[in-house]
Amino acid sequence: MSTPLTSRRSSAGPLTYAALALVTAVSLFPLLWTAVAASHDSARLARTPPPLWFGGHLPHNLRVAWTDAGLGLALANTVLVAGTVALGTVLCCTVAGFAFARLRFRGSRPLLLLTVGTMMVPPQLGVVPLFLLMARLGWAGELRAVVLPALVSAFGVFFMRQYLSGALPAELVEAARVDGAHTGRVVWHVVLPAARPAMVVLGMLSFVQSWNDFFWPVVALTQENPTVQVALTGLGRGYVPDQAVVMAGALLGTLPLLLAFALLGRRITGGVMQGALKG
Repeated sequence: MSTPLTSRRSSAGPLTYAALALVTAVSLFPLLWTAVAASHDSARLARTPPPLWFGGHLPHNLRVAWTDAGLGLALANTVLVAGTVALGTVLCCTVAGFAFARLRFRGSRPLLLLTVGTMMVPPQLGVVPLFLLMARLGWAGELRAVVLPALVSAFGVFFMRQYLSGALPAELVEAARVDGAHTGRVVWHVVLPAARPAMVVLGMLSFVQSWNDFFWPVVALTQENPTVQVALTGLGRGYVPDQAVVMAGALLGTLPLLLAFALLGRRITGGVMQGALKG
C-alpha cells in the first residue's frame, strides 16, 4: 500500500531572519536618511556627527521645497509623462515582441539583433541629434519631447519577445488563424491576455525609469514646464544651497512612487510570480 506524498514546508532559521533584516535595513537606509536630513536645518547637517534622528524642521522644509521648486506642476507633469511612457512602452513592445516571437517575415533575425544591439549604445551619444530633431519639430521645452523618444525600448521588445516565445504556443496562434482571426484580433484576444504578467512587470519598470529619468529631461525641458527631476535641480543652485531643502524636495519626489507601490504592490508581485511560473 502506497503512502501519500507529504510536502514539508521549510522553516526559516535565525540566520535567515538576520539576513533579511540586514538587507531590509540597508535598502531603507537612504530613504530614512533623506527623511532625517529633511527634518533639520543646513547648520545642523553641516556639524559632525550628523543627526541620526528626526528634527523639527520637516514641515517648513517641505513647504519651502514645494514652493521654490514648483513641485505641484512638476509632479503633475511627471505623472503624465511616466504614465504615457509606461502605457506606450507596454503596448508597442508587446506587439513588437509578438512579431519577433511568432510571426514569420523577412529579415526578422537581423532586425532583432539590431534592436538588441542598440542597448549597447550609450544614450548620451544621441542627445545632440535628438535635440536638433525636437527643435526642428518645435517641441523643445514641451513634454512630448520627453515622451515620444521613450515610447519604445529595445529592452522592452527583447523582454516581451523572450516571454512570449515561452508563454504563447505557436499552436494557439495558428488555431486563431484557422478560426478566421486577423492579426489585430489575434493580438487583442490571444497575445495581450497571455502577455499580461510580463506587461505588468514591463509597465512597472518603464514607469519607474521614466519617473527617475534625469539626463534627457534636463536637456529637453525648462524650469517653466519641468518634471520632478528637472524641478529638483533648481533647489541645488546658488552659492550655498540649502541641503535640508534639497533633501525635502527629494523626499517629496519619492513619495508618489512609494504610494504607488503600497497600493499596487500585491498586483505587481502577483504579475511577477505569474510570469515566473509561466516562464
